[in-house]
Amino acid sequence: MEKHIPVLLNETIELLNINPNGIYIDMTLGGGGHSEEILKRLDHGVLYGFDQDIYAIEKTKNRLSSYNNFYAINDNFKNAKKRLNDLDVESVDGIIFDLGVSSFQFDIPERGFSYRFDSPLDMRMDQSASKTAYDVVNNYSFSDLVRIFFEYGEEKYSRQIANRIVKTREESPINTTFDLVDIIKASIPTKELHKKGHPAKKVFQALRIEVNNELDILEDSLNDSIELLKQGGRLAVITFHSLEDRICKRLFKKLSIIEIPKGLAIIVDEKPVIDLVNKKVVTADIDELSENNRAHSAKLRVIIKN
Repeated sequence: MEKHIPVLLNETIELLNINPNGIYIDMTLGGGGHSEEILKRLDHGVLYGFDQDIYAIEKTKNRLSSYNNFYAINDNFKNAKKRLNDLDVESVDGIIFDLGVSSFQFDIPERGFSYRFDSPLDMRMDQSASKTAYDVVNNYSFSDLVRIFFEYGEEKYSRQIANRIVKTREESPINTTFDLVDIIKASIPTKELHKKGHPAKKVFQALRIEVNNELDILEDSLNDSIELLKQGGRLAVITFHSLEDRICKRLFKKLSIIEIPKGLAIIVDEKPVIDLVNKKVVTADIDELSENNRAHSAKLRVIIKN
């Protein structure tokens, strides 16, 4: 099984500017790499970690068992503000989101995240959720399949792939990841099959985003996180997809400026909600890119609350 390597680890920890006695939240525990680095820098501080994947929770609790100031919470980060308020945590010093899928999730065949293994079409991060990739592939309309493949996967052959899915499932259900891979390969021009990267990558990404409702909950969760921050607290977000990054960029830009109505002659003595810690998005350096393939699409944005 491939070891999960945290992306942009040093840059994230440095820009979070850890307060040794602060309260920190890891909204996406995953393999626990970022959490461990935060915990190393805490004295009397506390770290709460969220993950909707119970396997990730158990794995990371075991990894971080030597820390008595770490608390793991099995829940989606969309519920983090309420869960923290229930624990009387109403303001925190720092928050991190790492929106990538953990390597171990790809490496467990039965989870259905990977086109490398033949397994049931699942892709649920929360194993108790009802909707699976099987449901999407076998029940969504042609137009909805085209939409998610194009919007979430930026797949230029979305119509062709959706069309073949609809025709195939009329004969029998599409059950496994390899069934779907075969359909994708048969739907695109032969020349595309010889290009770098797996031909099913974009469709699988789109299905994962749809199954887990990833984009719809992101902006609300970012707003909740900014509300949770103390003055001077920092929020770091690592994205791996252009739509995720666009949501962050648009929200952070909106909250980092004061809009003054046209014609207003007075000086507005008011600070924006946040400031951008890094004006330019942070990406992996050449050393990390050579060691960790996942880093190629990673982008880090960090803000500080005024």
